[in-house]
Amino acid sequence: MAVVVKYVVERNGVERMTFTTKKEADAYDKMLDIAESLELMLEKVDVPLSEQQVESLALEIAKSKDDFMAVLKGTKEVPAKAKKTKSDNVADIKDKAAS
Repeated sequence: MAVVVKYVVERNGVERMTFTTKKEADAYDKMLDIAESLELMLEKVDVPLSEQQVESLALEIAKSKDDFMAVLKGTKEVPAKAKKTKSDNVADIKDKAAS
């Protein structure tokens, strides 16, 4: 019989995610803490957003907090990992058809 250690992140009694390392679980829990704080902040803005939009926006900002911090600090360009670019190992269908 194998013993498997799992780290479960719960919020309000609801299991959110399961991890195999404590470090990953702690990082996810911290991200959820940040998202919760952002939700409270976003609820105060003078832009009409639904509760679901506020929650989704807060979670996405929390996931990319390092990129947002760089922009807020005045970095002129968005960090490279935040830019959405075509993967180098994916060929364009049009290029193959022309060959």
